[in-house]
Amino acid sequence: MSPLARIVHAYTPRFAEFAFEPGFTAAVDQHVAELRDRLSPAGPGGTLTPAAPDRDDLTDYALGFLDGLAELDWREPAGHDFAVCRLTAITWLVHRHDLLEPAADHPRER
Repeated sequence: MSPLARIVHAYTPRFAEFAFEPGFTAAVDQHVAELRDRLSPAGPGGTLTPAAPDRDDLTDYALGFLDGLAELDWREPAGHDFAVCRLTAITWLVHRHDLLEPAADHPRER
């Protein structure tokens, strides 16, 4: 399973919290905006409708972020810390822009 698929599998359930956790929703939105700025070829201050991040760039970023968490021996808390917000933002971007690789991660039924 690809790194993005693992993150999406683990953090998609957090989307349900958006309905009753406005602070979490706002924090994830800020993380999405920062990721878009960081991964945008045009840099910060892009257009009103941001382009989809490049799948490979987002994957590379996610791998580096996960490596950093592993070095810190991070464990997912019950609430929302920086890492949970960032990983949920990555998940949101993957869902929003359909960035999972086809077939390899999700075999199609025949």
